[in-house]
Amino acid sequence: MSDPVDITIGKHTIGPGHRPFIIAEVSGNHDGSLDKALDIVRMVADSGAQAVKLQTYKPETITIDSDAPDFRLSDGHELWGGRTLWDLYQEAHTPWEWHQPIFELANSLGLACFSSPFDPTAIDLLESLDTPAYKIASSEIVDLPLVRLAASKGKPMIISTGMASISEIDAAVAAARSTGNDQIVVLSCTADYPANPADSNLRGIPVLRDAFGTHIGLSDHTPGIGAPLAAVALGAVVVEKHVTLAREGGGVDSSFSLEPAELASLARESEVAWQCLGQPRIGATEGEREGLRFRRSLYVVQDVRAGDRVTADNVRSIRPAGGLATDAFDVVEGRTFTTDVARGTALSWDLV
Repeated sequence: MSDPVDITIGKHTIGPGHRPFIIAEVSGNHDGSLDKALDIVRMVADSGAQAVKLQTYKPETITIDSDAPDFRLSDGHELWGGRTLWDLYQEAHTPWEWHQPIFELANSLGLACFSSPFDPTAIDLLESLDTPAYKIASSEIVDLPLVRLAASKGKPMIISTGMASISEIDAAVAAARSTGNDQIVVLSCTADYPANPADSNLRGIPVLRDAFGTHIGLSDHTPGIGAPLAAVALGAVVVEKHVTLAREGGGVDSSFSLEPAELASLARESEVAWQCLGQPRIGATEGEREGLRFRRSLYVVQDVRAGDRVTADNVRSIRPAGGLATDAFDVVEGRTFTTDVARGTALSWDLV
């Protein structure tokens, strides 16, 4: 399978030859305030991340108002135990009338702005805003009609795989490709909030790349930035993290979201991690050429006369390079110098 071609989202290019594409997920961390949502967008732009992402749904487009057990989170859930889906999504949703000002501000700041749609009406709204991409959320990966509809718009598709089996991922990728759209990024993801780093299984990133022939990234819900940096080292070209202005009272997802300084650190250090990948080669780099001059070699360390014997006192392994290899000492020891030699002269075969 050939390597996937680069993907463009807005003015940003995604692929192994480019720094990681960092997506800042707002989710419900606007805490019900458009002003706060706009402040988050400004923070993302200041951080050096390239994209800001929303979630586009209304409570009635994602669930129904029911108190039945099927519609209630388990009591033991760390963040949202006992709450109904309706109640949670009522709090966390981004009102549709906020989308336009958020998109406009993000675009004016050079950010790519897009969203996760949860039903066809969300796709209609996002198309009206000229969204540059679509993100399929982990729970929606099994909604193949939704995947096909989003992919049919011809925009890049970012598909999150939390909870999904390999066959379910294959079905979603095939559904997107069935529309003729091959601009696909598959995100490794652990759909637990917050997620235990030990459950990340990042060694699956090369497996996903080889299995589907797509670009691979990470949608991460662990604390901090360790998992994203490890993912970049394993080939991830996209990283998505939830963000907040402050975890203390910062919104429904704030406990596993990055604060401004952390997001800036992720944007900076992920680029460093990508730069460090380099090429699959071993040997001196251009920057190491000066260092090659100061490897150890055999030097005459005392003034000697012709006829003096080579000893450990007058010939030693020292820096810099230029003399015989250090392992040659056993060969030259006990031989005699052919000429007078000044201290600090690189030992060569013609001197003994």
